[in-house]
Amino acid sequence: MQKEGFLESAYGVRMPGIVYGTAWKKDRTAALVEQAVSLGFRGIDTACQPKHYDEPGVGAGLAACTNAGLERADLYLQSKFTPVDGQDPERMPYDPKASLAEQVARSFESSLKNLRTSYLDCLILHSPLSKEKDTLDVWRAMETVFDGGGARQLGISNCYRPELLERLYRWSRVKPAVVQNRFYAETRYDREIREFCRQNRIVYQSFWTLTANPSILAHATVRALAATHGRTPAQIFFRYLTQIGVVPLTGTASEAHMREDLAIFEFELTPDQCAAVSGLLRT
Repeated sequence: MQKEGFLESAYGVRMPGIVYGTAWKKDRTAALVEQAVSLGFRGIDTACQPKHYDEPGVGAGLAACTNAGLERADLYLQSKFTPVDGQDPERMPYDPKASLAEQVARSFESSLKNLRTSYLDCLILHSPLSKEKDTLDVWRAMETVFDGGGARQLGISNCYRPELLERLYRWSRVKPAVVQNRFYAETRYDREIREFCRQNRIVYQSFWTLTANPSILAHATVRALAATHGRTPAQIFFRYLTQIGVVPLTGTASEAHMREDLAIFEFELTPDQCAAVSGLLRT
């Protein structure tokens, strides 16, 4: 990836402008992670949630790359603590009857073991808990991980209530550095949350970015821009997002699409072209 394909978080962490997501890869996880990193991806997203992620497979794929000469410091690696209600009861990575602090600690230890690393670049709360007090208790346990050097920064995912994010930011000692949400029309593309992130230097990451927006990709405006730049509609949409400060996740299993995703930093949309795409997101 080109130099401009990176940004720096409020905690001084160097983050790629596009991240490879590893959900639902199952037994293909290791091979796909190795392929993605070999092609140029430097950011990997996973979770300690056996229901949807093969975290040990991510670790195996990364190990193959580091054995080939890539340094751990060259990679941005983020994983998640998934609360009990998001886990498969038959494959729990921690004791569901333990305290929330103990659950976070055991999940984090599992992630380090699975990923064969001594630290995470970001530890993310996979989703808020049903009670805000519990959400804050989990965040405090994550702050303990941060204090011990186990995670360089913290984040939250699936947080669609602006008031909850604002309260978490206000109450927390270690402020969220990342918000990772599904990017789609139903939440009006998180405009309020993204503005809060912009004002407080929180990196907003989008997932299901292409899957949830087929009408955007098929729109005449995006297709015309794709023809103008000699790119695909997906590349236009991803590039637009990076230019407005959004870091998209891509989970493609296609080598061709991986290459295309990495190539979005080879061109730039003009302000007028960005404005044209922005107009499609006004719901």
